[in-house]
Amino acid sequence: MLDPIQSSINYLRDKMFSKPKIGIILGTGLGGLVEKLQVELEIPYQDIPNFPISTVSGHKGTWIFGKFNGVDVVVLNGRFHYYEGYTLNEVTMPIQIMKEIGIEKLILSNAAGGMNPAFKIGDIMIITDHINFFGTNPLIGANDDNLGPRFPDMSEAYSKELINIALTCAKKTDIHLQQGVYLGLSGPCFETPAEYRMFHYLGADAVGMSTVPETIMARHRNIKVFALSVITDLGITGKIEKVSLEEVLKEAEIAGPKMVKLIYEMMPLIS
Repeated sequence: MLDPIQSSINYLRDKMFSKPKIGIILGTGLGGLVEKLQVELEIPYQDIPNFPISTVSGHKGTWIFGKFNGVDVVVLNGRFHYYEGYTLNEVTMPIQIMKEIGIEKLILSNAAGGMNPAFKIGDIMIITDHINFFGTNPLIGANDDNLGPRFPDMSEAYSKELINIALTCAKKTDIHLQQGVYLGLSGPCFETPAEYRMFHYLGADAVGMSTVPETIMARHRNIKVFALSVITDLGITGKIEKVSLEEVLKEAEIAGPKMVKLIYEMMPLIS
């Protein structure tokens, strides 16, 4: 019987005619990247055998092959989340497929609540490290040593090389960046004030509901990771207000063009 992931890989391999080394998952804030993308092939998720379907507003659900600033890329316009009811193995299925079609570097984005007092709404934060608060891990279960180690090293979950390139490009284009630790948890509830205080006390600067599982799987498969958070709300004592998905999407849309510009400038330097 054909492995579900292998059937997806075979389908995409039969369709693709470029050999991208860079993968981009368009989480909240990066949707506008498609407008600058030279699209060569776009495939709806539902057309790919055994591939999950994105159910969250703002996540279109297409697999795109194209060029971004002249560089071959594969772009997932929409990600999957644990809170949608998917297992973490399903959430990270795109990463597993990307590795098999040749991806060596991965770019991720998300919306996050900021807990660092120096942050303000609309800031863009480079993720330098993370805390896994999902209560589980996408690597639980049998391990195939041909794909990655049983106990992968996470001392550099987010590539220092890619972070330094981003900082150089940000300085060149006058884009202000924050840096910090991202805490990932299951959701779908937004955090309580007490949870914000605890997470910041634990060492997190921002909190969200994605990115950590994908990063873990990418590092298991020896893919370098670069990730950005757009700070769409604040979990800082005295500044906490009611938050909704609509407000998160609004703030992400405002900050999005800066994120797209940064990644556009990075492309020739990381290809």
